[in-house]
Amino acid sequence: MSTTSHSTQAPTASTAELLTQLSLQTSRLVRDEIRLAQKELQQSARHAGMGAGLLGVAGVVAVLGAAALVAAAIAALSLLLPVWAAATIVAVILFIVAAVMAAVSRKQVEQVPPPAAESIDSIKRDIDEIKEARR
Repeated sequence: MSTTSHSTQAPTASTAELLTQLSLQTSRLVRDEIRLAQKELQQSARHAGMGAGLLGVAGVVAVLGAAALVAAAIAALSLLLPVWAAATIVAVILFIVAAVMAAVSRKQVEQVPPPAAESIDSIKRDIDEIKEARR
């Protein structure tokens, strides 16, 4: 005689079967968490690469601006009229472009999240839950 009454009898799994299921599900969960961490690292690397590349381009443009300013100074000393004015205008435009590119680069670098911090925390929580469930 049963002390519990169920309208439908649920099949009961043995302890060994439950442990096997736990092991399979744990393995799948850990693999999924690792894949997620890899994707997060790829995104971080992409943002860092973009930011570094744009910063490099900004540096080149700034060097070109400096070269244009030097040319303007030389032209100003040698001719005193339109040549130096034109070179100065070009230098100012190059510096403006460099400033815009540096600002875009800074935004890219700021978007780089810490490497997979959420995934690592999630894996730690999963392991703690598994340890607790086994007790």
